Amino acid sequence: MNLPIGLTLSRIVLVPLLIVFLISSSRVNVLIAAAIFLLAAVTDWLDGAIARRRNQVTTLGAMLDPVADKLLVAAALVSLLQINRVAAWMVVVIIGRELAVSGLRAVAATVGVIVPASRLAKGKTVGQYVAITMLIVEKGIESAPFHAVATGVLWVAVVLTVVSGADYFYRFFRKADYRAIVPDEERWS
Repeated sequence: MNLPIGLTLSRIVLVPLLIVFLISSSRVNVLIAAAIFLLAAVTDWLDGAIARRRNQVTTLGAMLDPVADKLLVAAALVSLLQINRVAAWMVVVIIGRELAVSGLRAVAATVGVIVPASRLAKGKTVGQYVAITMLIVEKGIESAPFHAVATGVLWVAVVLTVVSGADYFYRFFRKADYRAIVPDEERWS
């Protein structure tokens, strides 16, 4: 196991700790939850940077990294939903997009099409991380102006989530030979 994979695995290990501290009612635990989330978010950037710099990009790392990212975001959002800091429909949109894109990438791989992350998708990730961090911190602040800013950032993250998801599908269908994916009797004429 190399350092980038270790960082990815640490992100997965941090998820249960994040949940425990996030759903707690203590203000100190809110700060700990925010610190855990930020640490996990930094490992997301760090593992990729180290893997590329050290030429340690592996198939295992490429498979584990998006799983760790999605697990972190989903766990944080579901926990925030549990404590009434985010609307259920927003959680469904964000997690649904992540599942849809993962499924699309799996289908794309079976037909030999690679759909790499775009700048838009990377912006989506940053937007989600910033919004989630602000929503975690908001639990301990109770300030109307901060709530308004956190809500605005969350809306931006949701829009980026939807637009980047649509972009993945657009880029896939532009690259893929649709006939190679769907049998003739199921294809629209």
